[in-house]
Amino acid sequence: MTDHVHTVHAGAAQGSFGEVFRVFLKLGLTSFGGPIAHLGYFRAELVERRRWIGESGYADLVALCQFLPGPASSQVGFALGFLRAGLPGALAAFLAFTLPSAILLLAFAYGADVFGGPIGHGVITGLKIVAVAIVAQAVWGMARSLCPDRERATIALGAVLVLVVSGSALGQIAAIVLGALAGLVWSRGDAAAAPNHLSFGIPRKIGVACLALFAVLLIGLPLLATGTGSQSLALFDAFYRSGSLVFGGGHVVLPLLEAETVRTGWVSPDAFLAGYGAAQAMPGPLFTFAAYLGAVLGPAPNGAVGATIALVAIFLPGFLLLLGALPFWDALRARPSVPALMRGANAAVVGILGAALYNPVFTSAVVDQQSFALALTCVVLLMIWKAPPWLVVLFGGLGGVAIGIG
Repeated sequence: MTDHVHTVHAGAAQGSFGEVFRVFLKLGLTSFGGPIAHLGYFRAELVERRRWIGESGYADLVALCQFLPGPASSQVGFALGFLRAGLPGALAAFLAFTLPSAILLLAFAYGADVFGGPIGHGVITGLKIVAVAIVAQAVWGMARSLCPDRERATIALGAVLVLVVSGSALGQIAAIVLGALAGLVWSRGDAAAAPNHLSFGIPRKIGVACLALFAVLLIGLPLLATGTGSQSLALFDAFYRSGSLVFGGGHVVLPLLEAETVRTGWVSPDAFLAGYGAAQAMPGPLFTFAAYLGAVLGPAPNGAVGATIALVAIFLPGFLLLLGALPFWDALRARPSVPALMRGANAAVVGILGAALYNPVFTSAVVDQQSFALALTCVVLLMIWKAPPWLVVLFGGLGGVAIGIG
């Protein structure tokens, strides 16, 4: 149950800006549930349905983005857009996946509190339950392809145990490293599981330039902001630093954002928590919470300008690191030992997804018999009836409202 070996060259006239934008706009409007659930949506749409990339190639990208700081699911989407249509495709994927939630959170910052009251709470409850089904489908599908033998199933189990013991984002990195080492020992001779050959076509000098720019901005922005006294630079620096220092994305970035905005007096604690609550109901990446914070800041620039600065700043470091790593990753994958390392790492990714399926996805969504029944129904709709994810999202949201007012 492995992928057929084939070569994919990024931007080789396979797709266009418009095609990638349309596909990722649908994902940006319907991908609820956080970064782990997003990976499930991406897999269903781009691996299974559209076949832009094979199962093992997709898992390789997930493993790479878990290693790098930044929003993991957005980095995977950026790479998939690049693979389909070059740099225009990467930008299309980022814009289309990010703008829906960013615009909604900007509207919320201006007072459009559409998620208050029992109906709004019910919608949030239903969307969290839908995430259970999405992640369950992703774990099952990836386990069948990436853990087809006892060795790799054991690696996946080991990754779960590492996360149980550590319970941190660093534990994810440790699990992938240990999984890769185990793959090197157990899967070296597995010729049948040769990975896809993915070529992003990024020259090494471009990769080095992106890594250098990342470092220069990380070190230089605080010095420049302090030296000039510019609030715009201080704002860009605060969100750039938050995006640079977080592994795993999603909720892990919240303590950093709180330190940069609330403790500095830019945003009140109540406003921060209100925006965080609204962000839970949004599709797309949780990093778009930055748009809300940029809009409600006390000192100018704020509003739409502040939201734009914050949004660009928080995503930029993750994309620079990804573009910097891809050229060297292409070369590393050509080494004889790397396929075995990646098979082990991919199995560990399955374990990480499995652990996330229970906590926080299941534990935060399924709190009683009604929510369990709705989650099970969504699983059956997705995995047995093969219903499209957007329809399951709609069903789950309505189901959550029914539970809330019932």
